[in-house]
Amino acid sequence: MPTLDELKEYLDTLVERFEQRAFIDEDPIAIPHGFDDPRDQEVIGLYAALLAWGRRQTILNKLEELCERMDYEPFQFVRGFDPDRDAEALEGFVHRTFQPIDAFWFTKNLSAALAQHGTVERLFADHLSPDDDHVGPAIQGFSTTILSIDPDTPERLRKHLARPEAGSACKRLNMYLRWMVRPGPVDLDIWSAIAPDQLMLPLDVHSGRQARALGLIERKSNDWKAVRRLTAVCQHFCPSDPARYDFAFFGPGAHDVSLDARFTGDNQVDASSLPTPR
Repeated sequence: MPTLDELKEYLDTLVERFEQRAFIDEDPIAIPHGFDDPRDQEVIGLYAALLAWGRRQTILNKLEELCERMDYEPFQFVRGFDPDRDAEALEGFVHRTFQPIDAFWFTKNLSAALAQHGTVERLFADHLSPDDDHVGPAIQGFSTTILSIDPDTPERLRKHLARPEAGSACKRLNMYLRWMVRPGPVDLDIWSAIAPDQLMLPLDVHSGRQARALGLIERKSNDWKAVRRLTAVCQHFCPSDPARYDFAFFGPGAHDVSLDARFTGDNQVDASSLPTPR
């Protein structure tokens, strides 16, 4: 049976394989990479993450459409959003279940939140305390703020804003935070108020399947408890940057790359000795 050190070495090779600039072109992160101003990057990156489900090319096409509707100035459009003047720009914008009413209310409420916090970075970071060792409270605080900042916010917006307290894996918001915080050839590294070692793994169908095949999580559901467990394992491998292993799990799943049989099936490592989730 392979050791944890051998598995780490294998996962590191997968990170090196998939954490490449070429990854950007077909990924929603390409949209914030298209802007120079960090304020534009963090705002349009938030929309890109929330809309990142479905066929990749469709996602990219819809995000390009959204950028055009915002006159390619996403920060200024959202920060200065006037419902009477600017609502027309979002009319007819649809991506799967994200309807024009969702685009309107999310933008309206994000504008109000920016008026209070100044930047999206502060909107997340202001919900973290010195005692918090992961970004769960920041995600919870962000979503709660957007959902409650206007009492007339429709209930339907809740399905687009995941919250750890609801048990959600919060995949898209964890992915967004990875984009904003991590250094490297793919992620943007434009935030300093949150540290890479506070990030949680973005967990979805692809990454969950790979992590289970390697024996790193046992839960059948891709929920917050599974996220905490997988992040704890990855923190053992790289305490300063556990989210780097998102590339090792998501990459093979998304690109239909088979995992090395040395670490799957009856050859799974025994990860039971690793610490409990933080």
